[in-house]
Amino acid sequence: MELEEKNPDSKYGEPRKYDPNFKGPIQNRGCTDIICCILFILAILGYFAVGILAWSQGDPRKVIYPTDSRGQFCGQVGTPLEKKPFLFYFNIMKCASPLVLLEFQCPTTQICVEKCPSKFLTLLEVYGKKDDLDTYASYCKDGVDFSKMSVPEILKQGLCPAMLTPSKPFTRRCFPALGTQKDGVVVVGNKTTFDDGEGNTRNAEDLLKGAKQANVVVEARQVAMKIFEDYTRSWYWILIGLVLAMVISLIFIVLLRFLAGIMVWVMIVLVILVIGYGIFHCYMEYASLKGEPGADVTLQDLGFQTDFMVYLQIQQTWLAFMIILCILEVIIILLLIFLRKRILIAIALIKEASRAIGHVMSSLFYPLLTFALLALVIAYWAITAVFLSTSNVAVYKVFNETACEYSYSTCDPTTFSTSKVKTECPDSECMFAFYGGETYYHKYLIALQFYNVFLFFWCANFVTALGQVTLAGAFASYYWAFKKPDDMPAFPIFASLGRALRYHTGTLAFGSLILSIVQVIRVLLEYLDHKLKGAENKCTKFLLCCLKCCFWCLEKFIKFLNRNAYIMVAIYGKNFCTSARDAFLLLMRNVIRVAVLDKVTDFLLFLGKLLIVGSVGIFAFFFFSGRIKAIQETAPTLNYYWVPILTVVVGSYLIAHGFFSVYAMCVDTLFLCFCEDLERNDGSPERPYYMSPELHDILSVNKGPEESEEPQGVEPSPQWQDGREIQLQQQQHLQMQEQGEGEGEGEGHTQQAPQE
Repeated sequence: MELEEKNPDSKYGEPRKYDPNFKGPIQNRGCTDIICCILFILAILGYFAVGILAWSQGDPRKVIYPTDSRGQFCGQVGTPLEKKPFLFYFNIMKCASPLVLLEFQCPTTQICVEKCPSKFLTLLEVYGKKDDLDTYASYCKDGVDFSKMSVPEILKQGLCPAMLTPSKPFTRRCFPALGTQKDGVVVVGNKTTFDDGEGNTRNAEDLLKGAKQANVVVEARQVAMKIFEDYTRSWYWILIGLVLAMVISLIFIVLLRFLAGIMVWVMIVLVILVIGYGIFHCYMEYASLKGEPGADVTLQDLGFQTDFMVYLQIQQTWLAFMIILCILEVIIILLLIFLRKRILIAIALIKEASRAIGHVMSSLFYPLLTFALLALVIAYWAITAVFLSTSNVAVYKVFNETACEYSYSTCDPTTFSTSKVKTECPDSECMFAFYGGETYYHKYLIALQFYNVFLFFWCANFVTALGQVTLAGAFASYYWAFKKPDDMPAFPIFASLGRALRYHTGTLAFGSLILSIVQVIRVLLEYLDHKLKGAENKCTKFLLCCLKCCFWCLEKFIKFLNRNAYIMVAIYGKNFCTSARDAFLLLMRNVIRVAVLDKVTDFLLFLGKLLIVGSVGIFAFFFFSGRIKAIQETAPTLNYYWVPILTVVVGSYLIAHGFFSVYAMCVDTLFLCFCEDLERNDGSPERPYYMSPELHDILSVNKGPEESEEPQGVEPSPQWQDGREIQLQQQQHLQMQEQGEGEGEGEGHTQQAPQE
């Protein structure tokens, strides 16, 4: 049995041999994966070129301002339309046409106006009345001479609308001021019918249909503008919430450094209490809505609503929240019951990680650099995407009320009045339809957007990989130091970061590239799933679901493998494939320890993140929803109070994840180094272990599942103490020899990579 433990199954590779010269991360290393490094640099240069091209062609004003029928922006500063911020539809009832869904443009003349009309008027009734006619003229095209043209001529040429209806501005567009009476009848301006200016009496329902169809075009922008407005009102409170999350995370990490055991148990109890309070609050909200009119509507009957506050007014929403929290609470409690013995062992690993972080305190601030780089990558991607999506040119098409063979064909507004189309179709108009283009650049816009997305994933994964290999190198230098902290580099984080950028940029790019390819495939599968939602082919749905599941599992596995491969890169300085193979085989030779120790530690750290997010999220909910009466007047007035709450929750998780990722990386690095140490050395005086005696005695008994009881009252073994003293004496003797010899001879003792 002892022989089998020392010589594991060869299919998982042979352990490394003992090397008395090995002292931690190899200093004498060379560049790895050079081809991938060159490819990554070329891709970055191409990314810059795409950004410059997009910035030179794009125009974000197309997203911000509404556009009239001539392609001009309403309300744009520095233009003749600066004081006309609202878009007015000549006949909004034409927006009920299916063309709205096909061309995303309402087939009626649209102009920019200073304000929306406030009362019913028709051109026929105001004609000849100077005061009313002057008001009416502000909703006509420029240059209309009422003294020389009759009403039929004006309407035939489409110079003025036939009628004006009371309207209100909505997302910078004038929509009819519709309402409903107690009996549900639709009214506009307190009238159920109105004169359309052409001698016809129309119902207010007709306006409602047109307004709904026109709203299809701007519904997404409406929600986005409301969300943007909420951000402008609450951004400083959001920052305060994020700073609070950062302070809580930092305090928690510092306390974990000195009180690891106590803090872990406090964290477990608080997580259970926070989730329990969430269950209680959901039940109270559910009970308070009982008997309220409309509260018994189901989510399926309600459908999708842009006003998300509506969902909080029905019982089923709070019931769903309560069920989800109950399931989460039960899962956490069951895991704690079944893992109660392993938790004590994981606490010992967290204590060792706390000691490591205590010697490398700068590691707690490294996530700030990662956040800054990721923010830069996200900002570059978002700006480039906006400029690419707005780099199309204005496309004009022929719109005609009567039959015309040229309807919906492309036209030029500058020459349309003298064109053949106008001659054959006198009632036709050349109006702005949408943004597009037929040039070589516009044909490949989709390809450029895809390149933008792919490079976003690649760069984001590269930044994450850089952080992982930097932290791994710093914590590995702590583990393999004989005398801590004397044998550690003066600045372990900077030393590790320098090695990573100088020698292993290609390796990081290689690992990030593999992960990015899988992530892009997952994005494409999600896009296909969205497009095929209406399909009834069950075989296609099943196949797509299987593919999504497989690639999700593949992404998780690649992330796990990359993480451990980067640790081996940080220690031995080899290329990605070799490091990934060595890490995988090492983990397979210690698969029991990986399953029961490393993952239990990850679970405990996840509970810490959950505690911080839950605490800050509950505070944000009570503040932004105005539930705290003492500061109710301080809270900003919002369209959707879930916007800042969700932002604070997501931001708090990212902040907590940044701090706890340092602990997680420290635990993974120490664990992998421990497995290496256990295989390299046998604990004899000539080959003592590098880890602390407590950690060694606790972890070494978890070789197999049959040895699951945690030791109590662990004391350092005499053999370990004797071995450490002998090895320190040998190291001091070697240092004295090196000082006595010349510089040239001293160079011969450069650290070399251990032979396998």
